[in-house]
Amino acid sequence: MATQTTPQDDAGLQGKVGLEAQGLAPKGEVHWNLVAPILIEDAIRRGEGKLADMGPFCSITAPHTGRSPNDKFLVKEPSSEKDVDWGKVNQPFSEEQFETLLADVRGYLNEQSELFVEDLYCGADSKYRLSVRYVSPNAWQMAFVRNMFIRPDASALPTFEPNFTVLHAPEFEADPKKHGTRTSTFIVLNLAKRMILIGGTRYAGELKKSMFTVMNYYMPKQGVLSMHCSANIGDQGDTALFFGLSGTGKTTLSADPHRSLIGDDEHGWAPEGVFNYEGGCYAKVINLSPEGEPDIYKTTQMFGTILENVVLDPLTRKVKFDDQSITENTRASYPLHYIPNFVPSGRGGHPKNVVFLTADAFGVLPPVAKLTREQAMYYFLSGYTAKVAGTERGVKEPQATFSSCFGAVFLVWHPTKYAEMLGKLIDEHGSDVWLVNTGWTGGAFGVGKRMKLSHTRAMVNSLLRGELHDAKLETDPIFGLSVPVQIKDVPADVLKPRETWPDKQAYDEQAKKLASMFRENFAKFEKFVPESVKNAGPK
Repeated sequence: MATQTTPQDDAGLQGKVGLEAQGLAPKGEVHWNLVAPILIEDAIRRGEGKLADMGPFCSITAPHTGRSPNDKFLVKEPSSEKDVDWGKVNQPFSEEQFETLLADVRGYLNEQSELFVEDLYCGADSKYRLSVRYVSPNAWQMAFVRNMFIRPDASALPTFEPNFTVLHAPEFEADPKKHGTRTSTFIVLNLAKRMILIGGTRYAGELKKSMFTVMNYYMPKQGVLSMHCSANIGDQGDTALFFGLSGTGKTTLSADPHRSLIGDDEHGWAPEGVFNYEGGCYAKVINLSPEGEPDIYKTTQMFGTILENVVLDPLTRKVKFDDQSITENTRASYPLHYIPNFVPSGRGGHPKNVVFLTADAFGVLPPVAKLTREQAMYYFLSGYTAKVAGTERGVKEPQATFSSCFGAVFLVWHPTKYAEMLGKLIDEHGSDVWLVNTGWTGGAFGVGKRMKLSHTRAMVNSLLRGELHDAKLETDPIFGLSVPVQIKDVPADVLKPRETWPDKQAYDEQAKKLASMFRENFAKFEKFVPESVKNAGPK
């Protein structure tokens, strides 16, 4: 009987060009495009983390357990300078500072005993995707990006040529005086050099979100709306988008057993339809349970999943999902195919429905409302949700949070550019746009209660089935929103938030207060938008 031969266990495939394309001349061993099992073996060998019960890899990123937005910079250079909305989000960094930092990062990487390289795609549509090369001295973060982005077939790797590079040096600390950074941590994007430098932080989310920022720049230049949203598709081929900030239900509502998941976080809306930027999911797992999120929970029991900053039982290695002792921002990274009903192509048609999710802790917005085109522009630019009392020290009442386009910290162009593109796409494809409040009813936080998930699901399912397209609507007198009068499986009074409040005068005062906050926030956009959009907000 013939003996079957197999490749060496540590075999990898090098791309068409070597690391000289990134200006690197490493002295140590270079590992090319290793698959997940080998990367995780190497991560354990190198002491980067440990295996949890059932096989996922667990790593601790402290002291950084979240993104460092104040340490993110954009190089100010002639080719992109006039496009960028400079300010607190897009902090300028000089070309000279970048070259100094780049030289030191290259020098640091060249001296490492090992480097890991992953060549990946960002964008499921080949017409628009970027070919990205990640270089890091750590194996587990390369297993993370291999989960998060789109993995080329092995047959494509020998001809792979990167058109974007991420140099990752998590243990290298910048010198603010020498490099021009704010602290020892840095995330610096250079659009002209098509390069990102990340250092001084082990938090893997920087590797994902920095590329989203890049896509937010390049996609609009190609006529593609770049979006911070989840997307799914029904049996009839009807695509839906779900925009929303953290805690609004974006992941929960898009994970529907009767619909297929395109992606959970970042998408482009192109002339051909919607496409996912990623090949994986990055789910928050604090208090995760098999009852509440069964599909996501299953991924945390699978080899290949990367767990960040979760606490393990020292005897059993089981994950203690309710333990916040490291951070509340515990995360799981897993390939999209770990979810049973995923869309292998990562693509869908033009959205039939666009849903803006908000968790209104003031308890005054209707649970669902159909938006006009102008209202869609207004609420998209506002990007509203609310923090609840007790989430932060000193927060004793709801606090309004406005994040333009439901992702202001990742935008490069001025927010109105994305809003204008959304308006044109809605016009072209006749998409219905909805505002869905997953927040409070019957009173503000502390008095009322959170909207029942069963009611929210009934409303979302009804609008996705098209039952609300021509429904009878009533206009909210303060917010001017068109609210359905009747929805199956939803009590009529729930649809009218004022009716759920025992104290009607208190509702009126709270509604006027929130309306005033909307107007105050929107003042910065008024000179950029038509009068019809300006007047589409609360009265």
